[in-house]
Amino acid sequence: MLVIGLTGSLGTGKSTVAAMFAKRGIKIIDADTITRDLLAPGKKCVKKVAKIFPGVILKLNSTINRSELAKLVFNHPRELQKLTDILYPEALKVVKSQISRYKHEPFVILDAPLLFESGWDKITDTTIVVQAMRRQQFERAQKRLGITRSDVSRRLKNQMPLKKKCDMADIIIDNSRGLMQTRKQVDAIIHRLGRISNKN
Repeated sequence: MLVIGLTGSLGTGKSTVAAMFAKRGIKIIDADTITRDLLAPGKKCVKKVAKIFPGVILKLNSTINRSELAKLVFNHPRELQKLTDILYPEALKVVKSQISRYKHEPFVILDAPLLFESGWDKITDTTIVVQAMRRQQFERAQKRLGITRSDVSRRLKNQMPLKKKCDMADIIIDNSRGLMQTRKQVDAIIHRLGRISNKN
């Protein structure tokens, strides 16, 4: 089985591409879903987050105010690092468990926004980066998240540059020319990876 790391930058359309892989029957391990679950009420990570970020806890039911947490960490790289230091070691355990569960699949997609930043690319066999034009990133992020252009700019400045991610990637998907062209690239990658997995 091959583990394929999928990542991108804000507004490049990584989630759209992940959905395309899923529609083709490819198993997806979603890092965002895993980390969200780690912050669900009663989970041990909640106490750790509350200790470092006391202002993001809703007093009534001791849950995380996710919108406040997002504002804090996405605007300050050091704060984001503190959060990932709490969440990612626990999330990695879940990721490895899910990889083991899918061991009979020819390949599986690990969908992780911070694939390179977290070092999770080391547990993958191949990495894919989804890219788009800067203008498209702003338009998509504003529409999807309902945030201002300055918010998008701030978040992008605090991320690893997209060019650097592309330089580190084994495969690049250009998601700037329409969904049909993106689907063609996804199908070609599935065909290519299928041939590689059959040789192993």
